[in-house]
Amino acid sequence: MKYHSQLLLENERARVHAESLRILAETGILYHGEMALKLLSRSGAKVDWEKKIACIPKDLVQQSLKTAPRTFILGARNPVYDYPLPSTVSRYCLDGTAAFALDFTTGDRRYGTRKDIENGLRVFQQMDLGIMAWAPVSATDTPANIRPLHEFFGMARFCSKHGQHELHRVEQVPYLIEGLKAILGSEDDVKKRHAFSLIYCPVAPLMHDGSMLDAYIALGEMDLPVMIMPMPVTGTTGPATLFSNICVANAEMLSSIVIFQLAHPGRPLIYSSATGTIDFRNGAYLGGTPEMGLMSAALTEMAHYYSLPSSSAGCTSDARQPGAEAVMEKIFTTLPPVLAGSNVIVGFGEIESDQLLVLEQIVVDNEIAHYCERIAQGINTAEGHVLTDDVIKIGPGGNFLALRSTRSAARSNEFYLANLVDRHSRDAWLELGKPSMYSNARQKVIEILDAPLVDPIPEQVIQKLDDILAAAGKEIKD
Repeated sequence: MKYHSQLLLENERARVHAESLRILAETGILYHGEMALKLLSRSGAKVDWEKKIACIPKDLVQQSLKTAPRTFILGARNPVYDYPLPSTVSRYCLDGTAAFALDFTTGDRRYGTRKDIENGLRVFQQMDLGIMAWAPVSATDTPANIRPLHEFFGMARFCSKHGQHELHRVEQVPYLIEGLKAILGSEDDVKKRHAFSLIYCPVAPLMHDGSMLDAYIALGEMDLPVMIMPMPVTGTTGPATLFSNICVANAEMLSSIVIFQLAHPGRPLIYSSATGTIDFRNGAYLGGTPEMGLMSAALTEMAHYYSLPSSSAGCTSDARQPGAEAVMEKIFTTLPPVLAGSNVIVGFGEIESDQLLVLEQIVVDNEIAHYCERIAQGINTAEGHVLTDDVIKIGPGGNFLALRSTRSAARSNEFYLANLVDRHSRDAWLELGKPSMYSNARQKVIEILDAPLVDPIPEQVIQKLDDILAAAGKEIKD
């Protein structure tokens, strides 16, 4: 019996949908830029051109939901990591574009760099439950006008799993296309393999960035999938109650689906979310809260309601440093979306409300993911797992240790054997130097970074990417 949860009843999911449709039709959505508004106007939406607000009718939403694919393969540079969506299990994404990194050598908190992207991705490459890579920090040592290209290409170079990132401007589009063609070999491979995708976050509440959305519409010609991730925060950029914030996130999601499907019907999309809360005592943003986990689970269920591939934020923490607080928050923000059936959970490797990359945390988070997966697997009641005959044979006061069934169970996946948690006797633990989850994770990071790069890109492709970046730096204005 698998362990799963249901947070929203069927009538409650229907109510979220109905409230979202009401928001879209009565309040409307603000679209900066004109590409989206033109598509909406031609398709029957009421557009206020002066305010740039479109009121989207129910029928347009329903039609767009019909053309969005229910299944597709989330490809990878190395096809061994291809991941069919939807999935029966939860897998994980490296968190991304944090402002800061914890220097692995000095322990200093500093702005992120290209080297941090390299190191973070090399560690993530070795995490068995990770399937989607993000650039873990913003590369502040690169020019702002082409920074997303540096981050995108760095991500592709140092991790061969599925890569997902963002663009900010239409001018960056042709350079990204040329880079992806160089990496995968041809335009046809870019379109068919879906080895790279885009992350798109509407601007809460109820707005869309003009330049970024225009760029993403342009990239629809390459059939790049889009993971749509609304991010309203209760009481600030979203209404104060959890249910109402869920409705706003869902409305922003639907408004995005409409645009991408109007522009390119059948384009693969992933329903995601990264809602947050605030500390009402001081106004601080919080991502590592029980409420965030609940909203992630509820919005995962809304993805199921629409029969779309699902994703959610999770494994998140507001802790200022690695340790018990980070582990606690990451567990209770991961379990709800896992038990709700989220296909991809975003959050590996970062703390401080997704703003600080910690290399050891990537390894710790992979261990947390294993624990959560074991809980979701539940209890096996199949033939061979009902050992009543053994109970009758051993009887009161007996011992089961010497039985063949015990030996068999010890070698099965019935019991998860922790990779980082120390299980030695106290004397052995003291003799080993008091190893901890984080000290063991640090040793794993050292081993990974000392080893050769996995699945390296050929040197001629690296040179091609460097040439593309050099051309983009000269031709894209600040």
